[in-house]
Amino acid sequence: MKQRLISFEGIDGSGKSTQINLLAEWFSNKCVDYIIVREPGGTSISERIRDILLDKKNLHLTGESESFLFLSARAQLVDEVIKPALNDGKFVICDRFIDSTIAYQGYGRGMDLLKLKAMNDMAIDGCVIGQTFLLDVNVENSIKRRSNHEDDRMEAAGYSFMEKVRNGYLELSAEYPNRFMILNGNKPKNEIFEKIIERIDNIYGELND
Repeated sequence: MKQRLISFEGIDGSGKSTQINLLAEWFSNKCVDYIIVREPGGTSISERIRDILLDKKNLHLTGESESFLFLSARAQLVDEVIKPALNDGKFVICDRFIDSTIAYQGYGRGMDLLKLKAMNDMAIDGCVIGQTFLLDVNVENSIKRRSNHEDDRMEAAGYSFMEKVRNGYLELSAEYPNRFMILNGNKPKNEIFEKIIERIDNIYGELND
């Protein structure tokens, strides 16, 4: 059986949070043990790094510094939270994980993809993803969905940057077709969720009450 680590990816406004909450409710109804973590964040140290990364006062942050900060937050989260949860037999639902680094810092910022992948491997220390759900929406819809709140530093990077990130995710889904499932983020949320549950049952076996 694949490791019980499930990641949700996509550009901002793609509907990740909605689907994560639906999955958490479904797991709870099935009496399945799980935790939810977000990136960057999830530990006291990682949350402090998150504050630096998302603060628009830090617009001068270089691509290299940004990458190292994300990976530092990830390494702490894996060691402190994710690995212990998996060792206890729990599902871990990740709001972003290794693929976000490749999409945002690699395709978006233009950082070297091979170096980022090697750094990811170091940060996760053998912690393999069982399934990744990519919620895909175009940049126009992403911007519309985020119109009611102020952009953070990453969201404020602009249209061209977000288009590169989206294309990066699609490249990753083609590179890892057995792990990725692309979901049309424009579809009704319950229709999307039905596909998620079907895939989870196929991978992990039916989770009975």
